[in-house]
Amino acid sequence: MERVLAEWLPPAQIAPQRLHEAMRYAVLGGGKRVRALLAFAAGEIGGAALEKVELAAAAVELIHAYSLVHDDLPA
Repeated sequence: MERVLAEWLPPAQIAPQRLHEAMRYAVLGGGKRVRALLAFAAGEIGGAALEKVELAAAAVELIHAYSLVHDDLPA
């Protein structure tokens, strides 16, 4: 999952660097990846191709990271 997320996020060296560094920090900081695990389990049950499940799992993880970051922003 970390590899897929790292590939989908823009490199930290590309402008705007500060934003991309923050995005990578928020998403690639580790974690349990339970949501991704559930996506992989559902894909296995449904017989989905691993490449398709990876994209869905990455999307779920990115939405989760987004919600965590925006939940911590001041109102």
